[in-house]
Amino acid sequence: MKPKIFVTRIIPEKGLEMLRLQADVEVWPDPSPPDYPILLQKVKGIDALLCMLTDTIDGSLMDAIGPQVKVISQFAVGVDNIDITAATRRGIPVGNTPGVLTDTTADLAWALIMAAARRVVEGDKFTRSGKWKTWGPIDFLGRDIYGATLGIVGFGRIGRAMAKRAQGFDMRILYYSRRRHPEAEQKYCAQYVDLDTLLHESDFVSLHTNLSEETHHLMNATRFKKMKSGSILINTARGPVVDPPALYHALASGTIAYAALDVTEPEPIRPDDPLLTLDNIIICPHIGSASHKTRGKMALMAAENLIAGLKGERLPNCVNPQVYTASR
Repeated sequence: MKPKIFVTRIIPEKGLEMLRLQADVEVWPDPSPPDYPILLQKVKGIDALLCMLTDTIDGSLMDAIGPQVKVISQFAVGVDNIDITAATRRGIPVGNTPGVLTDTTADLAWALIMAAARRVVEGDKFTRSGKWKTWGPIDFLGRDIYGATLGIVGFGRIGRAMAKRAQGFDMRILYYSRRRHPEAEQKYCAQYVDLDTLLHESDFVSLHTNLSEETHHLMNATRFKKMKSGSILINTARGPVVDPPALYHALASGTIAYAALDVTEPEPIRPDDPLLTLDNIIICPHIGSASHKTRGKMALMAAENLIAGLKGERLPNCVNPQVYTASR
């Protein structure tokens, strides 16, 4: 009898093909994720779970699956939706898809910088509304990117990819991270500073930090007041890194000039959220890794992790490798 797999959303076909060769696969067919009570029912008795950031994978759900479960494979880099401690305690390896989406996400973050700086979305809406009557010398004035200062919060793979792109625009590059990265500083001509200095001196602040207790609402009312007048905030990290009411006030009051988000708190953003009433913000539906090539690679990596787990092999990308040394 083939093992049973539940996949919580439709993923690119190449990944599903790999899984179907190894197991009986059930895929949640709806565009919206299954509600938690439904997920609890769907996972009972399965041997492996392939899940998304939108799914809550806690200890109760792991217990609902049963002791036969061999692996949980996440279709994402981040795993803050999974109780890793609970999984490790139960001896369940958890896989993710690191590395593959670095440049694709950095491309999106850079697109947001350019769109916000030059007010591209506003201009498009203006044109579509029929308001464009003539060229105007003071219409839609934005900010220059070349020669400006970019502040990068979080200097991991994506943060460094942003620094690489900034070099092509002759930008001054500042970064803040939990620890310094001297080799990367030299490679990308980046300067390590404390967070207050970064906020005070940067024309653009781009967030690339993980979500943790330390970074939850990292950008709050106090920190928005420390940002340079006329500056622009970019968030392609996690929605809860930014305090939404504080961001609204900073934008509405002119404390900062613009924001561009690929992630929100909550996700999806509510239709009545005050941020949606503002013109000086761009909000995308979490599309940082949304290219055909990258999502295809993510599907293959997630499938490879899951298949390795089913076979009792070490996951190619495991976020809790201590399961291999601890007794179950």
